[in-house]
Parts: sequence; C-alpha cells; structure tokens
Amino acid sequence: EAVHLVLQASAMGEGGEVFLLNMGDQLRIVDLAEDLIRLSGLEPGEDIEIVYTGIQPGEKLSESLYDPGSGTRGTMHPDILRLAKEEDYIDANLEIGVDELIRLAHEGEERAILQRLDQMIPDAQVEDTSITITHA
Repeated sequence: EAVHLVLQASAMGEGGEVFLLNMGDQLRIVDLAEDLIRLSGLEPGEDIEIVYTGIQPGEKLSESLYDPGSGTRGTMHPDILRLAKEEDYIDANLEIGVDELIRLAHEGEERAILQRLDQMIPDAQVEDTSITITHA
C-alpha cells in the first residue's frame, strides 16, 4: 500500500511539492512482530519470545506527520494530500542552522546542540530527551 501511494504521488509531482499519504490505520508493533514470526513458520511466545522493554525517554506512542494547522489540498487520489504552502517547509536559515550544529558538535557542546534542535524543529522537545552522544 505504501509503495503504491508513493508511486502515485511521484506521478502527480511537478517538482518541490510535499505530499501527505494516508497510510491507513496505525499498527501495533507487537502485532507486526507476531505476524513476522508466524510468516517465518514459527509461533510467537513458543519459538520466539517477544520482550517488552517499555517506552524509552523521547519515544512517542504515535507520530504526527504534519502540523494539523497547516493547510492541505486534495489531489486526484483520495489518500494523497498536498501541503498548501510548500514554502513553509523550506527554511531559508536551514544551512545556517546545520553549520551551527556542526560547529557545536566539533566543540562538544552537547546541551547546546539539543537546545538548537529544539529551536529548529517545532514541537520536537529534543532537549527533554535523555540521550547519550558518543564521539567518533
């Protein structure tokens, strides 16, 4: 279904558009895991144990693909929407922000990186996420 929608959207595209694909109902990860185990010819809980680790800091139970306040326009396909204002998603300051993130990374400024990501990504709340940054 996902591949079909992507191909349909690519055929509609003229260049630079942002499409939103209605992928249907959400799936629970445990249902997906059980299906994959069964498709492998095994039985969940008997042949392969599913381990529940719980939600980790920063994880979401569901994802929003776009800001519901942003306008959308319909297309000829009922499951494909086009964002009304593509220019809203092209930040003129993106290159400056990325350069700043690179500089902060070179300086080892982990907290500042998280703060800057929060500024660059609306509603991300990256700084509230407990993560470990490793240096290569």
